[in-house]
Amino acid sequence: MSAPSAHEHNNLPATAAGTFTLAKDLTVTRMGYGAMQLAGPHVFGPPADRDEAIAVLRTAVALGITHIDTSDFYGPYVTNQIIKEALHPYPASLHIVTKVGALRDAAGNWPSALAPDQLRQAIHDNLDHLGLAALDVVNLRVGGLDKPTPGAIAAPFTVLAQMQQEGLIKHLGLSNVSAEQIAEAQTIAPVVCVQNFYNVAHRDDDALIDALAAQGIAYVPFFPLGGFSPLQSDTLAAVASRRGVAPLTVALAWLLQRAPNILLIPGTASVAHLRANVAAAALTLAADEVAELNSIAATI
Repeated sequence: MSAPSAHEHNNLPATAAGTFTLAKDLTVTRMGYGAMQLAGPHVFGPPADRDEAIAVLRTAVALGITHIDTSDFYGPYVTNQIIKEALHPYPASLHIVTKVGALRDAAGNWPSALAPDQLRQAIHDNLDHLGLAALDVVNLRVGGLDKPTPGAIAAPFTVLAQMQQEGLIKHLGLSNVSAEQIAEAQTIAPVVCVQNFYNVAHRDDDALIDALAAQGIAYVPFFPLGGFSPLQSDTLAAVASRRGVAPLTVALAWLLQRAPNILLIPGTASVAHLRANVAAAALTLAADEVAELNSIAATI
């Protein structure tokens, strides 16, 4: 699909929140899109409406989003195949971030896949299913479903660093990790982003976000809207009602104002919901509204 001109792109809705530079050759819109929900129920199997999934991806790019987050274990394979069908050949401005370190078994579970041969196969599978010669960013996913698991990550991260040296990966990131694990990885290769569980009601990573901001490293919250249990809060609803927007739009706007290094990847399989999410890029919350929302974490 054709990309808009630079002037046109700068006036698109997703650009209202600005951009973040992860590396010299990698600048993305802070408002991105997460492809996980393009797969079927429980992130397993094909979507109920493949045409709508394709429309969501094309609309995301049309709205100015230049950062799509995915993984070959969504489906498995489904989301990457749909991304390729919808957007390949990709606009030069579009950057796709994927992750490795897990698989899906026949029961739909998420077993770890951190052995060297598993990681190498996952990289080649991502390249094939996305139709790419090199991946912009690969996040090494470790830990449990929603929080880090203590332990060394040098061995699997070294495998990805080697594949980076081979030219198959441009940049490396981490997912579901602790500050100690990030520091360990940084002794092996640069880390351009960290993807952990965080939202207005779940704020365990407050100190980590600030530490990463000081280093110029992007922080990408997964489950920014609560994940499998969507955020529900009377405070969130009250602020949204006063502003005339959806509560989840407010939740995303709060994240954008929380720190300049936060990048958003809210997911949806609906074009209408996508537009509501992107509206957060242009929503500026007043100081008293931010203070009001900050109280949510203490009550949920």
